[in-house]
Amino acid sequence: MKDTIRQRIERMTDRFEEVGRLLGTPEIAGGSQQFRELSMEYARLQPLVERYGRFRDLERELAAAEVLTTDSDPSMRSLAADEVVSAKKAIEAAEPPLLSMLIPVDPRDDNNIFLEVRAGTGGDEAAIFAGDLMRMYARYAESKALTVELISESPGDHGGFKEIVSRIAGRQVFARFKFESGTHRVQRVPATEAQGRIHTSACTVAILPELEEVEAIDINPADLRIDTYRASGAGGQHVNKTDSAVRITHVPSGIVVECQDERSQHKNRSRAMALLKARLLAAEQAKQDNERAHSRRLQVGSGDRSERIRTYNFPQGRVTDHRINLTLYKLADIMNGDLDELLDALQREHQAEELAAGE
Repeated sequence: MKDTIRQRIERMTDRFEEVGRLLGTPEIAGGSQQFRELSMEYARLQPLVERYGRFRDLERELAAAEVLTTDSDPSMRSLAADEVVSAKKAIEAAEPPLLSMLIPVDPRDDNNIFLEVRAGTGGDEAAIFAGDLMRMYARYAESKALTVELISESPGDHGGFKEIVSRIAGRQVFARFKFESGTHRVQRVPATEAQGRIHTSACTVAILPELEEVEAIDINPADLRIDTYRASGAGGQHVNKTDSAVRITHVPSGIVVECQDERSQHKNRSRAMALLKARLLAAEQAKQDNERAHSRRLQVGSGDRSERIRTYNFPQGRVTDHRINLTLYKLADIMNGDLDELLDALQREHQAEELAAGE
């Protein structure tokens, strides 16, 4: 463990002990505002301090075992050597969860999300890849017992989607998906390519946290244009014979949202308003992020080939995440929804950056 991080934890431990003493003094009466604030601080620090205490116990066990490795008794030295190996493994396993407790919790981590995929550069092939990406995310979500609901879709001329929006609900959804925003590039030979040439296309992905309190964004009804229309579909039960689909335009920003999945116009309008508020919040946060040049991982590109966070190379069977220089030769598994290795690596990198920023 780095000295700077250890010093930071030691300071938090000292503060925990200080708060404990303050809570025990008669000057701070139970029920007062100060008492409540100190109690909350104590409860917030306690898990970290307790875990650090167990970590320090492991370090003391290691130090004691290392002393015994110089014992005059050969059998004792051998036993101590085994204990040193065991203690080092225990410390190595205990450090990551301890460090993760130092990282500020994103209050949006447990929010549901709106997942938007749009075809960018590449025409029909980009639209087909947009469909592949949405299928990849849906399979990953289903493997985690998350709920996937279609919000709206605009089919491509030869398959896939020009744009498709889904809502994903469950535990820790935003925490898992939040680093997927950006431009995704694909390199492969399209089915329509007679010469076998590799084409490069791109799609943009946007991850928008659904607001817990939809009233958190104030929208003037006069700023909205609301249109209803007949939902499109592939036929059968999906053909809608009434004007239940809803399109909402926020005139000042030019943001347009649609919802056509529900058979009820009221439900579609409610879902479209939730999506609009999520987009407006994301736009405001992106503006603030741009002003502070903050966290380019959460920014969505224009869909140009040159901007990308990840490349899916089909001829070589590899996926490269350019933000963390990670390349995996398991493209088929990833496109089938096996995203854990990618997402875990992104989260580890984010945690490392947060720890470095806090030093």
